[in-house]
Amino acid sequence: MLLKAGVDISRLRPEIRKKLNAINQVYVQIGESEMVVTSTYEGNHSPGSLHYANLAIDLRLPANYKRVARAIQTVLGSDYDVVIETSHIHIEYDPKGGERNGTNTSGNRN
Repeated sequence: MLLKAGVDISRLRPEIRKKLNAINQVYVQIGESEMVVTSTYEGNHSPGSLHYANLAIDLRLPANYKRVARAIQTVLGSDYDVVIETSHIHIEYDPKGGERNGTNTSGNRN
């Protein structure tokens, strides 16, 4: 796993941080180049984005991004959203019950 210059994973909440190795393993198993985290909380994201709650990451698009995204979704399960964006794969922890630490939320991406 590589980090783009300026990216800080130290503030990521355990719900997303503990999944980084599993996500990286998807890249390895599919034979893609190493996973690159391009954004966590830093950068410009939509208001209310889960990036600002330290519950989202963006990854550089690999060559076989559709296959990688599907495999990541399978590994992470339904509490995570894996979204192919124009320039990256967005991954966020967003339980479908709408509950995150006892608070109802509606997760916005980016």
